[in-house]
Amino acid sequence: MNILKSILGSIAVVTLLLGCQEKVDQTKGPKEASQSKWVSDAVKQANRDVEKYLDFGDRSDFELAERGFLGTLDDPVIKAGSGVPVYDFGAYDFLNADAPDTVNPSLWRQSQLAAKHGLFEVVDGIYQVRGFDLSNITFIRGDTGWIVVDPLISKETAEAARNLVDQKLGALPISAVVFTHSHADHFGGVRGIISDEDVENGVEIIAPEGFVLESVSENILAGNAMSRRASYMFGGLLPRREDGQVGVGLGQAISTGTLGLMKPTIDINKTGQRVTVDGVEMQFIMALGAEAPSEFMFYLPRYRAFCQAEIINHTLHNMLTPRGAKVRDGRVWSQYIDEAVYTYGDKTDVSFGSHHWPVWGQEAVVELWEDQRDLYRYIHDRTLHLANQGVTMNEIPDQLNLPDALAKNFANRGYYGTLSHNSKSQYQLYFGYFDGNPANLNPLNVIDESIKYVDYMGGAEAVIERAKADFEKGEFRFAATALNHVVFAEPKNQTAATLLADTYTQMGYLAESGSWRNFYLTGAKELRDGVLDLPRTETSGMDTISAIPLDMYFDLLAVRLNSEKAIGKDMAINFELTDTGEKAILILSNGTLHHRMGRSDPDAKATLRLTRGALDKINMKTATIADLRGSGDLEIKGDLLALRSFFGLMEEPPFWFEMVRP
Repeated sequence: MNILKSILGSIAVVTLLLGCQEKVDQTKGPKEASQSKWVSDAVKQANRDVEKYLDFGDRSDFELAERGFLGTLDDPVIKAGSGVPVYDFGAYDFLNADAPDTVNPSLWRQSQLAAKHGLFEVVDGIYQVRGFDLSNITFIRGDTGWIVVDPLISKETAEAARNLVDQKLGALPISAVVFTHSHADHFGGVRGIISDEDVENGVEIIAPEGFVLESVSENILAGNAMSRRASYMFGGLLPRREDGQVGVGLGQAISTGTLGLMKPTIDINKTGQRVTVDGVEMQFIMALGAEAPSEFMFYLPRYRAFCQAEIINHTLHNMLTPRGAKVRDGRVWSQYIDEAVYTYGDKTDVSFGSHHWPVWGQEAVVELWEDQRDLYRYIHDRTLHLANQGVTMNEIPDQLNLPDALAKNFANRGYYGTLSHNSKSQYQLYFGYFDGNPANLNPLNVIDESIKYVDYMGGAEAVIERAKADFEKGEFRFAATALNHVVFAEPKNQTAATLLADTYTQMGYLAESGSWRNFYLTGAKELRDGVLDLPRTETSGMDTISAIPLDMYFDLLAVRLNSEKAIGKDMAINFELTDTGEKAILILSNGTLHHRMGRSDPDAKATLRLTRGALDKINMKTATIADLRGSGDLEIKGDLLALRSFFGLMEEPPFWFEMVRP
């Protein structure tokens, strides 16, 4: 039954994206000497073209990002109680320079803006701490204390933000907390600002409907692979420097402290709903299923201020994240923004969000909102327009160009999401991944396909020579495709792997998207250095584990089942939680695992009886089966060998699986 101890251990931060971040020196990174700093003429020219297309003389965003600055921490390293660093905003000091050849100048500009850190006044009574984590934390003055919006990812970063507020504005109690949506960078630091006792004493927690379920469910079943891919997307393996990770567009990086989760006391379930807390009225617009499954925006009449959550940003967001997630609908996303325009556009003097910097003035606010509205609608509608003409998913990105009025607005640039990835996501939303071409109905698996591909092209040496020629000409996209086939056909061909790494490096230096840059450069690093079996920071805590519904836990067991080994071992197991009254039958049948909630089978092979707290302790590895049996919190009846056999069929997947080699 050892699998029961670790079944949830790999889900570090299951809701965001965070995955598991290894503890490496953010300023150096592992084997940093292998990073290439050479930049091709093609990359230099492409980046110069970006400088010509966009108006880099426009410094208005810098003025907005610096407006209201009140101060920051003297020590740039935020640490856990053990002294382990969880976030270092000083690691990005290298951005205080002109854009180097190794970074797309537009991404460099965005990173300079996102790296600005400290306490800022939005208006008298609303303040933000920015640059202490991937997201912002906002403090709204009520009659007696602070209403805190989106308390970052980690307890440690949220606590540091509150300490800064106390230093600069004076200590006040927390009267309420608002979670705008169900991603962990907007609730994970809650225990850095309030406790269970605070809630018992009347501190309200306001969140959109479905918040708790969505906050723990999005990545549960696919969490291991999503977390591994997140290590690419957020650049956790890369050094923080001009040839490494420079940010991710939405913010700079993810903190690696302690994640918490507290249940809402007030649920918001409809647009137009109004709640007054500590004398401050909030008017809500629901935004379910756009950027997050559970999300809202809200208006503050007292301050003539609008909280745009993460629906409106200073970047094109992801309609499908590279780490993996469910596709987001650009049509619905656009409609939510339009609702904000016609409901609050003429009432709003400042708009602030969960990321980036605010915008002041009705005209500027509405311009940002309308441009973001048009951006998501254009991608959705233009993709469908082309698809209905027979243009396929992989063809659409090269035929989809934003109008200059949108494309030249820095707030619409693809620093986080990309036009290419998002258009493919909208195609996938309606048609799936299949493009309708019969050749793509049943292609060979990637390894066999690569072997045949390399053979058809005359062998690996021939492919490499042609790829070198393309590389020299700056034609990186197909060079990467061809070399990837060689690597999958001949995994030990280091000549191909090195050239592919060099190709990815140049593509990273070209990328305007921080996510794409991190993917390319991390792929290059692992091609050069191999996959390192690094320690992983366990950021999930008891809050997250205990919030997982029992039926979802059983779904996770089903995913972890080795189906081939389970064939012929059909059985039923009763599962009972003695403190909550929950029960279920687990049915193993033909290599599949089913569960029937609220039922028991008198003929089951065994019955497992325990408290929910005992189950959580097992999953957190704070108690053993023997400990819990000895304390009476766990009881096993029936065939112990059958129960042992059942859990022996569960397998915990490896985290550091290959991404760029077979």
